[in-house]
Amino acid sequence: MVSVSLPDRPWISLDPLDELRGLATTAGAKIVGELTQKRTDVHTNSYIGSGKLRELVEMVQTTDADVIIFDNDLSPGQVRNLEQATERKVIDRSELILDIFATRARSLESRLQVELAQLEYSLPRLKQMWSHLSRQKGGGIGLRGPGETQLEEDRRLVSMRIRDLKAKLVEVQGRKEREVASRSQEYTVSLVGYTNAGKSRLMNRLTGADVYVENKLFSTLDTRTRQWQVKDFGKVLLSDTVGFIRNLPHHLVASFKATLEEARQARLLLHVVDASNLAAEEHIRAVNLVLDELECLDKPTLLVLNKVDQVQDRMHLDVLRRHHPRAVAVSALTGEGIDDLRNAVIEMLSNAFVEADIVVDASNGKLLAYLAAHAEIFHQHYEGNLVVMRAFLPKPLVGPVQREAQSLVVRSAEISGQELHAEPNSAAAS
Repeated sequence: MVSVSLPDRPWISLDPLDELRGLATTAGAKIVGELTQKRTDVHTNSYIGSGKLRELVEMVQTTDADVIIFDNDLSPGQVRNLEQATERKVIDRSELILDIFATRARSLESRLQVELAQLEYSLPRLKQMWSHLSRQKGGGIGLRGPGETQLEEDRRLVSMRIRDLKAKLVEVQGRKEREVASRSQEYTVSLVGYTNAGKSRLMNRLTGADVYVENKLFSTLDTRTRQWQVKDFGKVLLSDTVGFIRNLPHHLVASFKATLEEARQARLLLHVVDASNLAAEEHIRAVNLVLDELECLDKPTLLVLNKVDQVQDRMHLDVLRRHHPRAVAVSALTGEGIDDLRNAVIEMLSNAFVEADIVVDASNGKLLAYLAAHAEIFHQHYEGNLVVMRAFLPKPLVGPVQREAQSLVVRSAEISGQELHAEPNSAAAS
Protein backbone atom coordinates (compact mmCIF):
# COMPACT_ATOMS: atom_id res chain seq x y z
CA MET A 1 0.00 0.00 0.00
CA VAL A 2 1.23 3.48 -0.92
CA SER A 3 0.01 6.88 0.27
CA VAL A 4 1.34 10.24 -0.90
CA SER A 5 0.69 13.45 1.04
CA LEU A 6 0.38 16.62 -1.05
CA PRO A 7 -0.27 20.24 0.00
CA ASP A 8 -3.87 20.04 -1.30
CA ARG A 9 -4.38 16.50 0.02
CA PRO A 10 -2.61 16.20 3.38
CA TRP A 11 -2.83 13.22 5.68
CA ILE A 12 -5.64 13.68 8.19
CA SER A 13 -4.38 11.48 11.02
CA LEU A 14 -1.20 10.21 12.64
CA ASP A 15 -1.70 6.97 10.74
CA PRO A 16 -1.99 8.04 7.07
CA LEU A 17 -2.73 4.50 5.89
CA ASP A 18 -5.49 3.74 8.40
CA GLU A 19 -8.40 4.29 6.00
CA LEU A 20 -6.67 2.62 3.03
CA ARG A 21 -5.92 -0.36 5.28
CA GLY A 22 -9.63 -0.63 6.08
CA LEU A 23 -10.59 -0.38 2.41
CA ALA A 24 -8.03 -3.01 1.38
CA THR A 25 -9.14 -5.38 4.14
CA THR A 26 -12.77 -4.91 3.14
CA ALA A 27 -11.81 -5.79 -0.44
CA GLY A 28 -10.25 -9.03 0.82
CA ALA A 29 -6.58 -8.07 0.52
CA LYS A 30 -3.84 -9.27 2.86
CA ILE A 31 -1.48 -6.39 3.58
CA VAL A 32 2.22 -7.27 3.36
CA GLY A 33 3.88 -3.85 3.08
CA GLU A 34 3.24 -0.11 3.46
CA LEU A 35 4.96 2.95 2.01
CA THR A 36 4.36 6.69 2.48
CA GLN A 37 5.83 9.84 1.00
CA LYS A 38 5.36 13.58 1.37
CA ARG A 39 5.71 15.63 -1.81
CA THR A 40 5.12 19.23 -2.87
CA ASP A 41 3.80 18.07 -6.26
CA VAL A 42 3.03 14.90 -8.20
CA HIS A 43 5.75 13.16 -10.22
CA THR A 44 4.36 13.22 -13.76
CA ASN A 45 5.45 9.71 -14.76
CA SER A 46 5.05 7.65 -11.59
CA TYR A 47 3.25 9.88 -9.02
CA ILE A 48 5.94 9.01 -6.44
CA GLY A 49 9.58 10.08 -6.80
CA SER A 50 12.25 7.94 -8.46
CA GLY A 51 13.84 7.07 -5.10
CA LYS A 52 10.52 5.93 -3.63
CA LEU A 53 9.81 3.97 -6.81
CA ARG A 54 13.06 2.00 -6.35
CA GLU A 55 12.11 1.41 -2.71
CA LEU A 56 8.67 0.21 -3.84
CA VAL A 57 10.21 -2.22 -6.35
CA GLU A 58 12.46 -3.68 -3.64
CA MET A 59 9.53 -4.00 -1.20
CA VAL A 60 7.39 -5.78 -3.80
CA GLN A 61 10.17 -8.26 -4.54
CA THR A 62 10.90 -8.85 -0.84
CA THR A 63 7.27 -9.38 0.17
CA ASP A 64 6.24 -11.14 -3.05
CA ALA A 65 3.18 -8.87 -3.30
CA ASP A 66 0.65 -9.46 -6.07
CA VAL A 67 -1.05 -6.04 -6.14
CA ILE A 68 0.01 -2.48 -5.29
CA ILE A 69 -2.74 -0.19 -3.96
CA PHE A 70 -2.36 3.60 -4.03
CA ASP A 71 -4.35 5.86 -1.71
CA ASN A 72 -4.37 8.42 -4.52
CA ASP A 73 -6.02 8.69 -7.93
CA LEU A 74 -3.55 7.84 -10.68
CA SER A 75 -3.65 8.71 -14.37
CA PRO A 76 -3.68 5.86 -16.93
CA GLY A 77 -0.09 6.70 -17.87
CA GLN A 78 1.10 6.60 -14.26
CA VAL A 79 -0.55 3.20 -13.74
CA ARG A 80 1.12 1.88 -16.90
CA ASN A 81 4.57 3.19 -15.86
CA LEU A 82 4.25 1.83 -12.32
CA GLU A 83 3.19 -1.59 -13.60
CA GLN A 84 6.13 -1.70 -15.99
CA ALA A 85 8.57 -0.76 -13.22
CA THR A 86 7.21 -3.13 -10.57
CA GLU A 87 5.85 -5.93 -12.81
CA ARG A 88 2.77 -5.99 -10.59
CA LYS A 89 -0.84 -4.92 -10.98
CA VAL A 90 -1.42 -1.36 -9.71
CA ILE A 91 -4.81 -0.01 -8.64
CA ASP A 92 -5.66 3.42 -7.27
CA ARG A 93 -8.12 4.59 -4.64
CA SER A 94 -11.09 4.96 -7.00
CA GLU A 95 -10.62 1.49 -8.50
CA LEU A 96 -10.40 -0.03 -5.01
CA ILE A 97 -13.64 1.66 -3.91
CA LEU A 98 -15.34 0.52 -7.13
CA ASP A 99 -14.20 -3.04 -6.47
CA ILE A 100 -15.75 -2.93 -2.98
CA PHE A 101 -18.95 -1.42 -4.36
CA ALA A 102 -19.18 -4.22 -6.93
CA THR A 103 -19.08 -6.88 -4.20
CA ARG A 104 -21.64 -5.02 -2.01
CA ALA A 105 -24.27 -4.23 -4.68
CA ARG A 106 -27.38 -6.34 -4.14
CA SER A 107 -30.38 -4.61 -5.72
CA LEU A 108 -30.84 -3.98 -9.44
CA GLU A 109 -30.53 -0.26 -8.78
CA SER A 110 -27.17 -0.47 -7.02
CA ARG A 111 -25.80 -2.95 -9.57
CA LEU A 112 -26.66 -0.55 -12.40
CA GLN A 113 -25.06 2.32 -10.51
CA VAL A 114 -21.86 0.37 -9.84
CA GLU A 115 -21.56 -0.81 -13.44
CA LEU A 116 -22.02 2.75 -14.71
CA ALA A 117 -19.35 4.08 -12.35
CA GLN A 118 -16.94 1.28 -13.34
CA LEU A 119 -17.40 1.91 -17.06
CA GLU A 120 -16.97 5.68 -16.69
CA TYR A 121 -13.78 5.01 -14.74
CA SER A 122 -12.42 2.47 -17.27
CA LEU A 123 -13.30 4.33 -20.50
CA PRO A 124 -10.21 6.61 -20.52
CA ARG A 125 -8.07 3.66 -19.38
CA LEU A 126 -8.97 1.21 -22.15
CA LYS A 127 -5.72 1.79 -24.02
CA GLN A 128 -3.60 0.08 -21.38
CA MET A 129 -6.05 -2.82 -21.09
CA TRP A 130 -5.44 -4.09 -24.62
CA SER A 131 -2.29 -5.42 -26.25
CA HIS A 132 -4.04 -6.73 -29.38
CA LEU A 133 -4.38 -3.38 -31.16
CA SER A 134 -3.62 -4.72 -34.64
CA ARG A 135 -5.82 -3.45 -37.45
CA GLN A 136 -8.87 -5.46 -38.39
CA LYS A 137 -9.29 -6.08 -42.11
CA GLY A 138 -12.20 -6.95 -44.36
CA GLY A 139 -15.56 -7.91 -42.98
CA GLY A 140 -18.22 -5.67 -44.44
CA ILE A 141 -19.36 -2.09 -44.48
CA GLY A 142 -17.33 0.19 -42.28
CA LEU A 143 -14.47 -2.30 -41.94
CA ARG A 144 -13.10 -2.25 -45.52
CA GLY A 145 -9.51 -1.19 -45.93
CA PRO A 146 -7.54 -0.64 -42.72
CA GLY A 147 -10.73 -0.90 -40.68
CA GLU A 148 -10.63 0.30 -37.09
CA THR A 149 -8.60 -0.74 -34.11
CA GLN A 150 -9.92 -3.06 -31.43
CA LEU A 151 -9.51 -0.13 -29.04
CA GLU A 152 -11.84 2.08 -31.05
CA GLU A 153 -14.44 -0.68 -31.21
CA ASP A 154 -14.21 -1.27 -27.45
CA ARG A 155 -14.55 2.43 -26.76
CA ARG A 156 -17.68 2.55 -28.88
CA LEU A 157 -19.16 -0.49 -27.13
CA VAL A 158 -18.37 0.94 -23.68
CA SER A 159 -19.85 4.32 -24.66
CA MET A 160 -23.03 2.62 -25.89
CA ARG A 161 -23.31 0.65 -22.65
CA ILE A 162 -22.82 3.84 -20.60
CA ARG A 163 -25.60 5.50 -22.61
CA ASP A 164 -27.94 2.53 -22.01
CA LEU A 165 -27.15 2.43 -18.28
CA LYS A 166 -27.80 6.16 -17.91
CA ALA A 167 -31.17 5.73 -19.63
CA LYS A 168 -32.08 2.86 -17.28
CA LEU A 169 -30.98 4.87 -14.25
CA VAL A 170 -33.16 7.80 -15.36
CA GLU A 171 -36.12 5.40 -15.16
CA VAL A 172 -34.92 4.10 -11.78
CA GLN A 173 -34.45 7.62 -10.45
CA GLY A 174 -37.91 8.61 -11.69
CA ARG A 175 -39.49 5.66 -9.87
CA LYS A 176 -37.43 6.43 -6.76
CA GLU A 177 -38.46 10.08 -6.78
CA ARG A 178 -42.13 9.12 -7.14
CA GLU A 179 -41.77 6.57 -4.34
CA VAL A 180 -40.14 9.09 -2.03
CA ALA A 181 -42.60 11.83 -3.03
CA SER A 182 -45.47 9.55 -2.03
CA ARG A 183 -44.18 9.82 1.54
CA SER A 184 -44.17 13.64 1.49
CA GLN A 185 -46.91 13.74 4.13
CA GLU A 186 -45.03 11.38 6.43
CA TYR A 187 -42.32 12.22 8.94
CA THR A 188 -39.17 11.14 7.11
CA VAL A 189 -35.74 11.02 8.73
CA SER A 190 -32.61 9.90 6.90
CA LEU A 191 -29.37 8.55 8.38
CA VAL A 192 -26.26 9.88 6.65
CA GLY A 193 -22.63 9.75 7.60
CA TYR A 194 -19.16 8.46 6.97
CA THR A 195 -18.92 4.79 6.13
CA ASN A 196 -18.69 2.50 9.16
CA ALA A 197 -20.00 5.21 11.49
CA GLY A 198 -22.64 2.81 12.81
CA LYS A 199 -25.73 3.95 10.86
CA SER A 200 -27.14 0.46 10.33
CA ARG A 201 -26.64 -0.53 13.96
CA LEU A 202 -28.32 2.70 15.06
CA MET A 203 -31.25 1.94 12.76
CA ASN A 204 -31.58 -1.50 14.34
CA ARG A 205 -31.52 0.07 17.81
CA LEU A 206 -34.20 2.65 16.96
CA THR A 207 -36.57 0.53 14.87
CA GLY A 208 -35.97 -3.02 16.07
CA ALA A 209 -35.18 -3.96 12.47
CA ASP A 210 -32.68 -6.66 11.57
CA VAL A 211 -30.62 -4.65 9.08
CA TYR A 212 -27.32 -6.27 8.08
CA VAL A 213 -24.42 -4.97 10.20
CA GLU A 214 -20.74 -5.65 9.60
CA ASN A 215 -17.65 -3.89 10.92
CA LYS A 216 -16.39 -3.13 7.43
CA LEU A 217 -16.51 -0.13 5.13
CA PHE A 218 -19.54 0.05 2.79
CA SER A 219 -21.30 -2.95 4.34
CA THR A 220 -24.30 -2.11 2.15
CA LEU A 221 -25.12 0.11 -0.81
CA ASP A 222 -28.90 -0.20 -0.74
CA THR A 223 -31.19 2.28 0.99
CA ARG A 224 -33.44 0.67 3.61
CA THR A 225 -36.51 2.34 5.14
CA ARG A 226 -38.14 1.15 8.37
CA GLN A 227 -40.89 2.45 10.67
CA TRP A 228 -39.68 4.05 13.89
CA GLN A 229 -42.39 4.35 16.52
CA VAL A 230 -41.21 7.38 18.50
CA LYS A 231 -42.62 7.44 22.01
CA ASP A 232 -44.78 10.52 22.72
CA PHE A 233 -44.70 11.46 19.04
CA GLY A 234 -45.83 8.77 16.59
CA LYS A 235 -44.61 7.02 13.46
CA VAL A 236 -41.44 8.16 11.67
CA LEU A 237 -40.01 6.63 8.48
CA LEU A 238 -36.28 6.15 9.09
CA SER A 239 -33.99 5.53 6.10
CA ASP A 240 -30.41 4.24 6.10
CA THR A 241 -28.23 5.37 3.17
CA VAL A 242 -24.90 4.41 1.63
CA GLY A 243 -21.93 5.65 3.66
CA PHE A 244 -19.73 8.49 2.42
CA ILE A 245 -15.96 8.59 2.38
CA ARG A 246 -13.17 11.13 2.01
CA ASN A 247 -12.41 11.95 -1.65
CA LEU A 248 -15.37 9.92 -2.87
CA PRO A 249 -15.02 9.89 -6.68
CA HIS A 250 -17.33 12.42 -8.29
CA HIS A 251 -18.77 9.90 -10.77
CA LEU A 252 -19.76 7.69 -7.83
CA VAL A 253 -21.74 10.52 -6.25
CA ALA A 254 -23.43 11.15 -9.61
CA SER A 255 -24.24 7.46 -10.08
CA PHE A 256 -25.72 7.10 -6.59
CA LYS A 257 -27.97 10.16 -6.65
CA ALA A 258 -31.01 7.91 -7.04
CA THR A 259 -30.00 5.91 -3.97
CA LEU A 260 -29.48 9.15 -2.02
CA GLU A 261 -32.90 10.51 -3.00
CA GLU A 262 -34.09 9.53 0.49
CA ALA A 263 -31.62 11.99 2.01
CA ARG A 264 -32.55 14.72 -0.44
CA GLN A 265 -36.27 14.47 0.38
CA ALA A 266 -36.07 13.79 4.14
CA ARG A 267 -37.43 16.35 6.58
CA LEU A 268 -34.53 15.71 8.94
CA LEU A 269 -31.03 14.29 8.51
CA LEU A 270 -29.29 12.41 11.31
CA HIS A 271 -25.59 12.88 10.57
CA VAL A 272 -23.99 9.91 12.34
CA VAL A 273 -20.32 10.26 13.34
CA ASP A 274 -17.95 7.68 14.80
CA ALA A 275 -16.93 9.64 17.90
CA SER A 276 -14.22 7.08 18.74
CA ASN A 277 -12.33 7.89 15.52
CA LEU A 278 -9.64 10.53 15.98
CA ALA A 279 -10.38 11.77 12.45
CA ALA A 280 -14.06 12.46 13.32
CA GLU A 281 -13.86 16.16 12.43
CA GLU A 282 -12.40 15.35 9.02
CA HIS A 283 -15.16 12.78 8.51
CA ILE A 284 -17.78 15.45 9.31
CA ARG A 285 -16.24 17.78 6.70
CA ALA A 286 -16.10 14.98 4.09
CA VAL A 287 -19.80 14.17 4.60
CA ASN A 288 -20.73 17.85 4.43
CA LEU A 289 -18.94 18.14 1.06
CA VAL A 290 -21.04 15.30 -0.36
CA LEU A 291 -24.23 16.75 1.18
CA ASP A 292 -23.38 20.07 -0.45
CA GLU A 293 -23.02 18.32 -3.82
CA LEU A 294 -26.43 16.71 -3.26
CA GLU A 295 -27.90 20.13 -2.32
CA CYS A 296 -28.73 18.85 1.17
CA LEU A 297 -26.37 20.97 3.25
CA ASP A 298 -29.09 23.46 4.26
CA LYS A 299 -31.52 20.73 5.32
CA PRO A 300 -32.31 20.46 9.08
CA THR A 301 -29.57 18.21 10.46
CA LEU A 302 -28.87 16.70 13.87
CA LEU A 303 -25.30 15.56 14.54
CA VAL A 304 -25.19 12.18 16.31
CA LEU A 305 -21.90 11.28 18.01
CA ASN A 306 -22.07 7.48 17.93
CA LYS A 307 -19.85 4.79 19.50
CA VAL A 308 -19.24 6.80 22.70
CA ASP A 309 -18.74 3.46 24.48
CA GLN A 310 -15.58 2.95 22.40
CA VAL A 311 -14.01 6.37 23.04
CA GLN A 312 -10.55 5.84 24.55
CA ASP A 313 -9.86 9.45 25.50
CA ARG A 314 -12.86 11.30 26.97
CA MET A 315 -11.12 14.59 26.19
CA HIS A 316 -11.57 13.82 22.49
CA LEU A 317 -15.33 13.47 23.03
CA ASP A 318 -15.41 16.65 25.12
CA VAL A 319 -13.71 18.57 22.27
CA LEU A 320 -16.24 17.23 19.76
CA ARG A 321 -19.15 18.24 21.97
CA ARG A 322 -17.64 21.68 22.51
CA HIS A 323 -17.27 22.18 18.74
CA HIS A 324 -20.80 20.85 18.15
CA PRO A 325 -22.84 21.89 21.23
CA ARG A 326 -26.18 20.72 19.75
CA ALA A 327 -24.89 17.22 18.97
CA VAL A 328 -26.27 14.17 20.78
CA ALA A 329 -23.85 11.54 22.12
CA VAL A 330 -25.10 7.94 21.84
CA SER A 331 -24.02 4.33 21.65
CA ALA A 332 -26.06 2.27 19.21
CA LEU A 333 -24.45 -0.84 20.73
CA THR A 334 -25.33 -0.25 24.40
CA GLY A 335 -28.32 2.11 24.06
CA GLU A 336 -26.62 4.98 25.91
CA GLY A 337 -28.11 8.37 24.95
CA ILE A 338 -30.95 6.94 22.83
CA ASP A 339 -33.59 8.75 24.91
CA ASP A 340 -31.73 12.04 24.37
CA LEU A 341 -31.64 11.34 20.64
CA ARG A 342 -35.37 10.63 20.57
CA ASN A 343 -36.16 13.87 22.40
CA ALA A 344 -33.91 15.87 20.07
CA VAL A 345 -35.60 14.34 17.01
CA ILE A 346 -39.05 15.13 18.43
CA GLU A 347 -38.03 18.72 19.05
CA MET A 348 -36.63 19.22 15.54
CA LEU A 349 -39.58 17.55 13.80
CA SER A 350 -42.06 19.45 15.99
CA ASN A 351 -40.68 22.85 15.04
CA ALA A 352 -42.78 22.71 11.88
CA PHE A 353 -46.16 22.39 13.68
CA VAL A 354 -48.99 24.93 13.72
CA GLU A 355 -52.00 25.10 16.02
CA ALA A 356 -55.24 24.87 14.02
CA ASP A 357 -59.02 24.58 14.39
CA ILE A 358 -60.31 21.90 12.01
CA VAL A 359 -63.89 20.99 11.09
CA VAL A 360 -64.43 17.63 9.36
CA ASP A 361 -67.57 15.90 8.13
CA ALA A 362 -68.19 12.91 10.42
CA SER A 363 -68.67 10.70 7.36
CA ASN A 364 -65.11 11.45 6.17
CA GLY A 365 -63.56 8.53 8.02
CA LYS A 366 -60.44 8.57 5.85
CA LEU A 367 -59.52 12.14 6.85
CA LEU A 368 -60.38 11.52 10.51
CA ALA A 369 -58.11 8.46 10.58
CA TYR A 370 -55.39 10.44 8.82
CA LEU A 371 -55.55 13.24 11.39
CA ALA A 372 -55.53 10.73 14.25
CA ALA A 373 -52.29 9.28 12.87
CA HIS A 374 -50.51 12.51 11.89
CA ALA A 375 -51.82 15.32 14.11
CA GLU A 376 -51.62 16.00 17.83
CA ILE A 377 -55.35 16.34 18.70
CA PHE A 378 -55.90 17.87 22.14
CA HIS A 379 -59.62 18.76 21.94
CA GLN A 380 -62.46 17.23 19.90
CA HIS A 381 -66.28 17.38 19.98
CA TYR A 382 -69.29 16.86 17.70
CA GLU A 383 -71.64 19.52 16.33
CA GLY A 384 -74.35 17.61 14.48
CA ASN A 385 -72.67 15.73 11.63
CA LEU A 386 -69.44 17.67 12.01
CA VAL A 387 -66.35 16.85 14.07
CA VAL A 388 -64.71 19.98 15.48
CA MET A 389 -61.16 19.65 16.75
CA ARG A 390 -58.21 21.70 17.82
CA ALA A 391 -54.85 20.13 16.99
CA PHE A 392 -51.17 20.67 16.40
CA LEU A 393 -50.69 19.98 12.69
CA PRO A 394 -47.43 19.61 10.71
CA LYS A 395 -47.09 22.60 8.38
CA PRO A 396 -46.71 20.46 5.21
CA LEU A 397 -50.13 18.91 5.96
CA VAL A 398 -52.04 22.20 6.25
CA GLY A 399 -52.76 22.42 2.50
CA PRO A 400 -53.83 18.77 1.97
CA VAL A 401 -56.04 18.76 5.10
CA GLN A 402 -57.56 22.13 4.21
CA ARG A 403 -58.66 20.76 0.82
CA GLU A 404 -60.43 17.78 2.43
CA ALA A 405 -61.85 19.42 5.57
CA GLN A 406 -64.99 21.59 5.88
CA SER A 407 -62.76 24.31 7.28
CA LEU A 408 -59.28 24.82 8.72
CA VAL A 409 -58.15 27.93 10.57
CA VAL A 410 -54.55 28.35 11.72
CA ARG A 411 -54.55 29.84 15.20
CA SER A 412 -50.81 30.25 15.69
CA ALA A 413 -47.57 29.83 13.79
CA GLU A 414 -44.73 27.41 14.56
CA ILE A 415 -45.02 25.35 17.74
CA SER A 416 -41.92 24.15 19.55
CA GLY A 417 -41.44 20.57 20.67
CA GLN A 418 -41.67 21.65 24.32
CA GLU A 419 -45.06 23.33 23.74
CA LEU A 420 -46.29 20.43 21.64
CA HIS A 421 -45.74 17.88 24.39
CA ALA A 422 -46.49 20.08 27.38
CA GLU A 423 -49.68 18.13 28.07
CA PRO A 424 -50.78 14.62 27.14
CA ASN A 425 -52.70 14.06 23.92
CA SER A 426 -56.42 13.87 24.73
CA ALA A 427 -59.48 13.70 22.51
CA ALA A 428 -62.69 14.70 24.33
CA ALA A 429 -65.91 13.71 22.61
CA SER A 430 -69.29 15.05 23.57
